[in-house]
Amino acid sequence: MLYAIPMRTTVLICLLSIPALLPAQNNLKTTVTQRYFNGVRRNLEAAAEAMPAEKYDFKPSPGEMSFAEWLNHSSERNYSDCAALKGEAAPEAAKGVPSLKTKADVSKALKDSFAYCAAVLEGIDDQKVLASPQLTYSLLHTVVHNNEIYGNLAVYLRVSGIVPPSTASRMNQKK
Repeated sequence: MLYAIPMRTTVLICLLSIPALLPAQNNLKTTVTQRYFNGVRRNLEAAAEAMPAEKYDFKPSPGEMSFAEWLNHSSERNYSDCAALKGEAAPEAAKGVPSLKTKADVSKALKDSFAYCAAVLEGIDDQKVLASPQLTYSLLHTVVHNNEIYGNLAVYLRVSGIVPPSTASRMNQKK
């Protein structure tokens, strides 16, 4: 026996089915990556390059973290947060980060941690990230905390007579 389905119900069912048929847009991941992650990555890596090697142990006051310690902190958090996004333990490279002191070692670890995160971000989608508060936190923390770290390092650079990379790039755009 056939049942007559009112036209309004048929249209409603069709409209509600459309989102399930569309491919995932990944707006959150795309926005976080393109707008925020890539920018803070660029700024932190450029800050690591801009600071002279002899100033990696610089602290504005005795109770502060050194420039190198801030970069190491960024590397550690990158590995930790991005490993959570990937669903694995932090890679072996993360274990040695706290003991790094030289510009070459610290900046290489920073670049490696960002490369690890970039690869992880390529492999996730919004559905996975939004499925868990911890994963959402890890994604956002990667960007927010690194921006906080960069804000601290901008002061270290200025006190050392160096224009921070984000300011330098804006100054170059105006020329």
